[in-house]
Formats: sequence, C-alpha cells, structure tokens
Amino acid sequence: MALGRKGARRIVVGDTTYRWRLRRRPTYSQGLGWSPCTYAVEHADHPGTTLVVITNKAHPGNWLEAPGGSVLPSDVAEAIASALRQGWEPTRSGSPFQLDQSAGFSPLL
Repeated sequence: MALGRKGARRIVVGDTTYRWRLRRRPTYSQGLGWSPCTYAVEHADHPGTTLVVITNKAHPGNWLEAPGGSVLPSDVAEAIASALRQGWEPTRSGSPFQLDQSAGFSPLL
C-alpha cells in the first residue's frame, strides 16, 4: 500500500525522513463519529511497509462538528518512534503495520 505524494507531509525522526498523510475527508464511520481518526506514514526514500496509526481523537472533519483535535507533527514523531520500538520496519515490504492508540476514544453516538 503506497502513500500518495499529493497532500503528504514530510517529517524527520532521528536521521530518517518519512512522509505522512491524514485523509482530508473522513470515512463514513469517521464522519459520524463512530471510529477514530487514522493516518498513514511511510519511509520517504524507500517505501515499504506502511504504518497506519489509529488515534484516540475524532476526525477533525466529522459531520457532527464535534471537537476532533488536530494531528500534530509531534504526535506523528511519537507514533513513528513507538512503532519502531514495536518492530515496524519501514523499508521492508509487507502488510501495513497498525499502531493502535485509540484507548480512551468514545464514539460520539
């Protein structure tokens, strides 16, 4: 699963450059506040396994106008560091690596 370049942001963690992207529009489930916001991260130069981070926040574009909270670059850097400690190998091909940080998320309805 490759991350599209359009709309992706660059971030450097350690000496490595990554690209990350948050969906501009929420999925149906995120729009209704049933599931949390997610974003994807991959190695910028040698993309392999994509990191999928499940946050504990509602998508900022949810349709109920509930406070969602922004995904900050510092949040992304922390998630990358945590995933690397848990065994994510960003340059190795394979299935997406999920990092679930959704503890504390409560659906809006």
